Amino acid sequence: MEKPVRIALDAMGGDFGPSVVVPGAAMFLERSSGVRFLIFGDEAKIAPILDAHPRLKAVTELRHTNVAVGMADKPSQALRATRRHSSMWMAIEAARDGAADCAVSAGNTGALMAMSKICLRTMAQIDRPALAALWPTLRGRSIVLDVGATIGADAQHYVDLAIMGAAMARSLFEVARPTVGLLNVGVEEVKGIEEVKAASRLLQAIDSPLLDYRGFVEGDDIGRGTVDVVVTEGFSGNIALKTAEGTARQIRAYLKQSLTANLKNKLGAFLAREAFEDLKAKLSPREASGAVFLGLDGVVIKAHGGVDADGFSGAIEVGSNMVRHGLLEKIRDMMTLANEHAAALEGVARANGAGAPPPDVA
Repeated sequence: MEKPVRIALDAMGGDFGPSVVVPGAAMFLERSSGVRFLIFGDEAKIAPILDAHPRLKAVTELRHTNVAVGMADKPSQALRATRRHSSMWMAIEAARDGAADCAVSAGNTGALMAMSKICLRTMAQIDRPALAALWPTLRGRSIVLDVGATIGADAQHYVDLAIMGAAMARSLFEVARPTVGLLNVGVEEVKGIEEVKAASRLLQAIDSPLLDYRGFVEGDDIGRGTVDVVVTEGFSGNIALKTAEGTARQIRAYLKQSLTANLKNKLGAFLAREAFEDLKAKLSPREASGAVFLGLDGVVIKAHGGVDADGFSGAIEVGSNMVRHGLLEKIRDMMTLANEHAAALEGVARANGAGAPPPDVA
């Protein structure tokens, strides 16, 4: 019998706290089995909501704390004021200590990253974590990273992002050799900043059986689903994510205005309601509500701060999938293969009397 996945929830995070977190967990439980929850937060606020979901209550342990990280708190402020006592820290700590397999929070992104990095540490060979998002595309889904964890990147960090993103794609999409592209201002090799061009040369040299590097991709390739994994640094990645989310809201607003403009349009909207529901689901898929912190020695999922219960259930689903499909093990395996390949290339170069190649040369 498969071991249950244990999920720690920060019930006080996000714009709506327990009123979204608890019903979201209940919704996830309706379509999944073999899961148990640890919920951290104010018992007086959580217990009445939990009582309304007896099936969830039966597989949940509630641990009380009345300390919560504010959505506007600076990471340093959150660490000083609420470290070790907040619902956010306690959920991450449960993942660290083995009481849970992953942690899910809709709370303050900066605080969640800072606490996760201090509590869990980064994996060996990973200098900086990344935030990876699932992106709806014409082809299905792609992974885009980094979408805001760290700003700026050198060539090696881009390579690390590619490896971690490919590991996540193998976990979620169940493809043996995910395709990977570097986000750039053009597909020609001469375009882009030096760090991106150097990273491209390094990725071309890897030739991994677990990663299929396809070169540069442009912004419109993200929505097309040209590759399974789109790699960029956190500044441009976050702008791309927020732009896409804003465009989706804009399209929905335009549709609503047009479909309610007159009686004829309202009738047409009623007749096509199933098609519009399908469009809504494609523009905002449930599991896109949860982004994954990659590079940590543990699984942490960040749900959007303004997420609803259905969206929070999607974030839980992403965490559950990452655990069930062995995300951390896949990242470690791929990092090991990449390092072995790099060492082999260096050995060949030295045997030929050329010395070790410089870091930006394949």
